[in-house]
Amino acid sequence: MIYDPVGGDAYAKSAKCVAFEGRILVVGFASGSIPAPALNHALVKNYSIVGLHWGLYAQKDPASILRCHEQLTELAAKGAVKPLISERVAMKDAAAAVQRVADGTTTGRVVVLPDGAGR
Repeated sequence: MIYDPVGGDAYAKSAKCVAFEGRILVVGFASGSIPAPALNHALVKNYSIVGLHWGLYAQKDPASILRCHEQLTELAAKGAVKPLISERVAMKDAAAAVQRVADGTTTGRVVVLPDGAGR
């Protein structure tokens, strides 16, 4: 399973390394470039390309949002999923951190801590 919020060149690299019967989950185009997948490649390697418009669930199936949140919270509590947190910043540094996210220079998640919270 490949989770692709970037598109562009990242998608092309994902398609090269996806496993037989794998999936590429397309969730956005942060790179600004929308790829045109080579469907013959998907056929030959037998993988799926799946789109996910998460915001549409609020309209089409709002109950699923709560179910997903509960399941992900449970998995995180068990240690089954470990999101990559590349940086923790104080609230006073939040604007600069958000700018780094917008510029695409971050890796993983940037967490803004409330005043007084430990790092």
